[in-house]
Amino acid sequence: MNLNQIQNVYFIGIGGIGMSALARYFKYIGKQVSGYDKTPSMLTSELIESGINIHFEDNINLIPTDYFVENTLVIFTPAVPKTHSEWNYFIERNYEIKKRAEVLGIITKDTFSFAVAGTHGKTTTSSILGHILYESGADVTAFVGGIVENYNSNLIGTGKTVTVVEADEFDRSFLHLHPNIACVTSMDADHLDIYGTSDAIEASFVEFASKVDDKSKLFITKELPLEGVQCAINEDAVYKAYNVRIEDGSYVFDVQTPSEIIKNLRFGLPGKHNLMNGLMAIAMAKTYGTPTDAIAKAIASFNGIRRRFSYQIKSEKLVYIDDYAHHPTEINAVHQAVRELYPGRKVLAVFQPHLFSRTRDFADGFAESLSQFDEVFLMDIYPARELPMEGITSPWLLEKMTNSNKKIVAKEDLLAQIKASDAPIIVTIGAGDIGEMVPSIKKMLNENI
Repeated sequence: MNLNQIQNVYFIGIGGIGMSALARYFKYIGKQVSGYDKTPSMLTSELIESGINIHFEDNINLIPTDYFVENTLVIFTPAVPKTHSEWNYFIERNYEIKKRAEVLGIITKDTFSFAVAGTHGKTTTSSILGHILYESGADVTAFVGGIVENYNSNLIGTGKTVTVVEADEFDRSFLHLHPNIACVTSMDADHLDIYGTSDAIEASFVEFASKVDDKSKLFITKELPLEGVQCAINEDAVYKAYNVRIEDGSYVFDVQTPSEIIKNLRFGLPGKHNLMNGLMAIAMAKTYGTPTDAIAKAIASFNGIRRRFSYQIKSEKLVYIDDYAHHPTEINAVHQAVRELYPGRKVLAVFQPHLFSRTRDFADGFAESLSQFDEVFLMDIYPARELPMEGITSPWLLEKMTNSNKKIVAKEDLLAQIKASDAPIIVTIGAGDIGEMVPSIKKMLNENI
């Protein structure tokens, strides 16, 4: 398919974080962009403000009348139900219909492409890498799965020859990509509703890794069963971060590369997991040929990603952090970072589980990771693309937790319950619509400091 012949791009599920990045991209290169989403959100509001027409009713009469079959590309999310009338409208009329991953594959095929894979860390690593390349003057566009604070966007740059993409394992999407340089940050079991077993997930990552012929351009952590260049923190590896300390709330560390030692890099994202994400980005940028001084400057100026350990309030009396974590490993990473930064202080975690199937598959892990916090508010499960499953509920998950300072909190009661807590450190966690509540939580807390 030749994107140059496409005049219109229509999105079914335009408000998704990955879909909206593509929407911004096509809008920027001069295409007419519009679409549907199930519910309004901060992302859809931002897209509408940029001039993209979006509606929230599944109604074929709301599809623009000049979106003809010969000049329109339709991009859909795998979460769209088979009964969706707009989707069926396009199918019945033989429109060009692609998944987001397929479109990214087309875009990346004709560029020098960096692909960041892993069940955790994709968004942070690709954002740091995109920022490094952009700041160093590379002709780059980075499509990322989060709003990067430096750009207030999930699209970095406007380049035509270099791309950075998240290699998403969901629905085996990453197998559509054509990476020149890639990394795999982790291979934990996830998306078992798609894969069935952890062995199937591992096999999919192995297939992705095989897309990089030159293994000197595939970067991995030491525990992964893949052939590639190993990266590690305080362990022997080809790329090693060491001499790690915290100064003024930031990490300061040294990096050993195959050719040099880079001293006193400064990096503002907390948590050892983020340090590893930063190291992966450094290794890929260094391999591409980015100058060391440009890497150091960009790492120091990276401000993080919305909903990734995102500070909402940071004062002596009260700290409020919001994070997208929706897997036990990610919750453990949030806990490690909070304890490292605020030792000995009481921490309240507010968690909204995401997907009934994920809650079922990792219930024991969720219970263990959440029980580490001093106080836990557990919200109802956010269904996303799923229907309820018998017996899989938040009260069922709560029973598994060993922490006695825990309770179920309804969405409408959340503000009052947070206000009543005496915890000076508050963390909201989850990939559902809890993110939409962050502004009102922040406003309430600011009024009561």
